[in-house]
Amino acid sequence: MSLQKPLMRGLLSKRLKFHTPIAFSLALLVALGFKYIVAEPRKKAYADFYKQYDPVKEYAAMREAGVFQSVRPVGK
Repeated sequence: MSLQKPLMRGLLSKRLKFHTPIAFSLALLVALGFKYIVAEPRKKAYADFYKQYDPVKEYAAMREAGVFQSVRPVGK
């Protein structure tokens, strides 16, 4: 008994019709998952940080610590 020849005509289009919707739905699922699991909490963390952040106070602390070369600490 001989094996049946594989059907090669239209094989690519047949496979694409099956796999393309699956690929797009998985990509959409991953993108939405990343947005709500990673990006949204990160945006909230940045917003919470900058609600309490005082750049003038930070600048004064860095100036007193001697971080800047062009600005001397107030005590010197």
